[in-house]
Amino acid sequence: MMDKKHSFSITSIIRKSRKNKDGQAPIYLRITCDQKRAEVSVKVFVEPTKWNPAKGRIKGTTEEARCLNQNIETFEHRARELYNKCILAGKIVTADIIKKELVVTATNQHFLVAEMTKFVSDIEKSIGNGYSAGTVKNWKVTLGHLKEFIKESRGVPDIPFKDLDLAFLNSLMLYATTQWRCGKNAALKHIERMRKIVSRAIDFNWLEKDPFAAFQGTHEKTHRTYLTQAELERIEEKKISVERLARVRDIFLFSCYTGLAYVDVEKLTANNLVIGVDKKRWIYTFREKTGNKSNVPLLPKAAELIDKYGAEGRLSGRLLPVITNIKTNAYLKEIADICGITKNLTFHMARHTFATTVTLSNGVPIETVSNMLGHSKITTTQIYAKVLETKVSIDMLALAKKLTAQP
Repeated sequence: MMDKKHSFSITSIIRKSRKNKDGQAPIYLRITCDQKRAEVSVKVFVEPTKWNPAKGRIKGTTEEARCLNQNIETFEHRARELYNKCILAGKIVTADIIKKELVVTATNQHFLVAEMTKFVSDIEKSIGNGYSAGTVKNWKVTLGHLKEFIKESRGVPDIPFKDLDLAFLNSLMLYATTQWRCGKNAALKHIERMRKIVSRAIDFNWLEKDPFAAFQGTHEKTHRTYLTQAELERIEEKKISVERLARVRDIFLFSCYTGLAYVDVEKLTANNLVIGVDKKRWIYTFREKTGNKSNVPLLPKAAELIDKYGAEGRLSGRLLPVITNIKTNAYLKEIADICGITKNLTFHMARHTFATTVTLSNGVPIETVSNMLGHSKITTTQIYAKVLETKVSIDMLALAKKLTAQP
């Protein structure tokens, strides 16, 4: 017996006659099967002027518009999927049947991208109260990547939690390392954020168990790159006639002698410069990344740089003339070439240099370094605690002299 041929179409429409108290109208999905119609609410409301009837989408490129359009697109995909399942199973298919099934699935299912979008929106509202702007930015990057992966791999804008499995996660890991060119650790950070949303789904009883429980992904050990004492001195002593490079060199050196990250140097004002317990100048601040306290006594070279830009700082309201992070790192590449530094010179290398070359290698206790870096755990500081060959040499020479002097 031949399968019956059906005509089938779906269209997203607006119902202007059903506006809510805010003047927004609901969006409905019109299902047409064999010339018979049924309509179901998409649970999306929009101002009528923002609706594009030709495309069946909300106008604009704002995050809200993208999110709502994604909900509409997901609803449309579910309708097509239900229609195809009925056809493949040889079941009776009508517009009303698809509508009823669509209402059931919409009620019972929760979706990964939709829930992550809500989570990112919530933490964005909590910037400065448990979350930093940098953390939110990282979550947004992961969310964007996840949308791309699901669209490319599944051909849909979202995926229900119930459809997640280990194969999905392994495919995501491969996609991250090949298509996004992520290193292993960066790819795992994206996966960690996604798994947090999955854990929330388990907490909310949307999932019975972790579909990724068998996933095995371990971070590779990282090696913090820093400047040696000789390299640091080379940058300090180099005559740089180009003003934009000279300024960036100064800000970089300030970080080398304070351990402050770019974002923390950028926000410094005169209010962060205080007289400490030793009656000398300190930088008192809180790290943007973690919110942890970071109090640093000013070494002479750092103090000189503050004094150098003091008058300019009083006019601008900032302690130092910091430019954008992108330009800063671009100019550091030029400075590296000028100074004959073959390492990939980045601003964050200054923080590594402070921890390793300036403090730890000169005998500053790791607990003190941890406090100045604003670390909440000393194990984080231990990543920097590389004993340099020069320090080993000095310590062993001291030991040799001590042993030689013994009777």
